[in-house]
Amino acid sequence: MSGNRASSREKILAAAAELADCVGPGNLSLDAVAQRAGVSKGGLLYNFPSKAKLMQALVEDYISKFDTDLAAKSAGQHGGPVSRLAAYIELSAEECAQVHPSASGVVAALAEDPDFLKPIRNYKRRLLDSLKAESKDPAKLIVAFLMIEGLRSMKLFDMDILHEDERSMALSYLLAEAAASQDPEAN
Repeated sequence: MSGNRASSREKILAAAAELADCVGPGNLSLDAVAQRAGVSKGGLLYNFPSKAKLMQALVEDYISKFDTDLAAKSAGQHGGPVSRLAAYIELSAEECAQVHPSASGVVAALAEDPDFLKPIRNYKRRLLDSLKAESKDPAKLIVAFLMIEGLRSMKLFDMDILHEDERSMALSYLLAEAAASQDPEAN
C-alpha cells in the first residue's frame, strides 16, 4: 500500500477541477472526467453516482482547500503570521488574479442543481462569523468582506472594470486596515 498514491476519488476530483477550469462546470462531461482521471466511467460512477454529486464534491473540495490555505497563511506557514482577515484578503486576491472561464458554467450548474452553491454560502457565513469574532470593528470587517466578495463576483461574471492600480490600491487599503485592527496601539 502506498500512502502517497492518489485514490480514484482524488484523481477524479483533480481531473474534474482541471476540466471545470478549462471548459466551465456546466460543460463538464462525466466521460471526459473519467478519461482525464484514467478511470472507467463505472469507476467514476462508483465514487460519484451523478454529475450533481461530482459537482457537490468539487465545491466541498474547493472549500476544504481554501480553508486549509487560510489556516496555513494566518498561522504564518507562508511568511510571517497574519490576521485571519489579512489571510482571507490575500488568498482572495490571489484567486481573483487567476484566469477562470466565464460564469456560464456556474449558472448552468446552478440550473441543474439549485443547491450547488449552498455549501459555499454556508462556509462564507461561518467564515464571516469567525472573522467578526476576531474583529474589534465589525462594521469595518463587513465592509472589507463585502469588498472582497464583490471583487470575486466581478471576476466570476467577467465584469471586473477595475484597473490593476485601482485593485492594488483597494487591496493595500484593506490589508493596512486588517493590520491596524490587530495592532493594540492603532486605536
